Amino acid sequence: MSYIKFNLLIIAILICFSSCNKYDSNGKLIKDFEELNKANWLIGEWQKKDSIGTLQENWKSENDSTYSGVSYFIIEKGDTVHSESIELMEDKEHLIYTATVKGQNNDDSIPFQMTQSTDSLLVFENPKHDYPQKIKYKLNNDKTVLATVSGKQKGKESSESYLLKKK
Repeated sequence: MSYIKFNLLIIAILICFSSCNKYDSNGKLIKDFEELNKANWLIGEWQKKDSIGTLQENWKSENDSTYSGVSYFIIEKGDTVHSESIELMEDKEHLIYTATVKGQNNDDSIPFQMTQSTDSLLVFENPKHDYPQKIKYKLNNDKTVLATVSGKQKGKESSESYLLKKK
């Protein structure tokens, strides 16, 4: 292969690789599903044990735009008294947290839109939902997550927090 053909081949390859990336008007690389990627610290098994039972929340990556999970509470006798399917999905515009609890809300998923995020905080809200209206995850320095659900319940402000440890 001649030197010119080789250089043209290298240039063509570089153009192909660089054209796969997207850039904003300032030349900054736009990352796909950037908000979902901020939540990657949720991936894994989280647990809170006390004298009443065990709260477990497990998250996994389904694909580049979706994390799925399950949250359940098992009392000391071994009975599951609460279980819900949860999902984080980014649709290029919003990061949406959905919760589905069998036997509640006609088994429909309830969406909560992200309203605040940092590298260690995720806040989702749905002011139209009966309770909770806000779900918050805060990653602490000691690798624990404080999960808080809050809002108005029967006309009164209510809040419940759970300190989950990585399993």
